[in-house]
Amino acid sequence: MLLCIDTGNTNTVFALWDGRTFVGTWRASTEHQRTADQYFVWLSTLMATRGLSDAVIDEVVISSTVPRVVFNLRVLCDRYFNCRPLVVGKPECRLPVPPRVEEGVRPGPDRLANAAGAFDRHGGDVIVVDFGTATNFDVVATDGAYVGGVISPGVNLSLEALHMGAAALPHVDISQPDKVIGTNTVECIQSGVFWGYTGLIQGITARVKAEYGKPMKVIGTGGLAPLFAQGEDLFDVVEDDLTMHGLTVIHAFNKETK
Repeated sequence: MLLCIDTGNTNTVFALWDGRTFVGTWRASTEHQRTADQYFVWLSTLMATRGLSDAVIDEVVISSTVPRVVFNLRVLCDRYFNCRPLVVGKPECRLPVPPRVEEGVRPGPDRLANAAGAFDRHGGDVIVVDFGTATNFDVVATDGAYVGGVISPGVNLSLEALHMGAAALPHVDISQPDKVIGTNTVECIQSGVFWGYTGLIQGITARVKAEYGKPMKVIGTGGLAPLFAQGEDLFDVVEDDLTMHGLTVIHAFNKETK
């Protein structure tokens, strides 16, 4: 089976793909100090709770926005799965359609995976709104190429910065408030963050569509996408596994073109 690993600045997701569906998905905090042995003990223990053996893993594909983590993930693959991982963004990893950006620019591997996954499921002319440490807007052209996008601070990052920068303001969990005008501090913060990001998504996607000049589908992904989908008509579809699906698409393309 194929193990897909997506390492972000905050969390790392492991998902096991049997060729048709993901049979298990597990999440850990991203720590560059974590060794290959620690990864293996953690992952094999969680797999066992699903009745899965680590012996079924014979291929690995990795997307990582944290370069320091990749070395230990490579060791994990070599030591325990007896394979060389395919690392998105490295020269040896081919893409179904190369990105079209400024010369010398290397788009984040998660953005390349989003483009591949979105095009495989929905075709081109799409905007992927990915809620992570940053909130990314990825623009995928008619032929499936990543052609640029927008990066804004993530929701939880903004909440943390507000809490750290203003001593009198508490840290709150993000949720959809019942009304816009808050009558206590927590409600005021929740309203500002939820409706503020709702406006940000509406504004940026509208401007991208106007600049792009064609009808576009908007796809929400990432942990907070379902929450923001409740507030307004922001997305045409929400997919929680879009990045991981993109990794399977890229991996399959590289196997076919060897």
